[in-house]
Amino acid sequence: MKIEISPIENEYAEQVIDLILSIQQKEFNVAITLADQPDLLEIKNFYYKDGGCFWGAFADGELVGTIALIKFDAQAGAIRKMFVKKEFRGKEFGIAQLLLDTLIDSSREKGLNNLYLGTITILAAALRFYEKNGFIRIAKESLPETFPLMSADNVFCNLPLD
Repeated sequence: MKIEISPIENEYAEQVIDLILSIQQKEFNVAITLADQPDLLEIKNFYYKDGGCFWGAFADGELVGTIALIKFDAQAGAIRKMFVKKEFRGKEFGIAQLLLDTLIDSSREKGLNNLYLGTITILAAALRFYEKNGFIRIAKESLPETFPLMSADNVFCNLPLD
């Protein structure tokens, strides 16, 4: 199986929406809809406008994962939309790691020195993954003022890029 990570834009919106909503609603029973995430309909305008990006992970041409970077100030970015289809998770495929490494490398190239993310406690495996990759949990009050908060998020992390 060939895994490829590449930047994607609006032409993949439908596949992105199917992947993300399925994981959020069916797998984790998170009460969130497409209406709560209008960014998914405007990938290019929302993620790329200030120097961010939106990547897709493809397994033999099928979209099986996503990750996005919002550059919210000159030196900091927020990680969003980190999702991998259930059948493609784990070390065997390494897709989550490839996605995160791609985002971190891109962030360094853009001159960012801090990455932040918000998530929810129910996504315990995701939190363990982030912490294994050097992210440190921080209080909501410690987030930069310009961090783009999502209302559902209740756990926050920071990764200094040295």
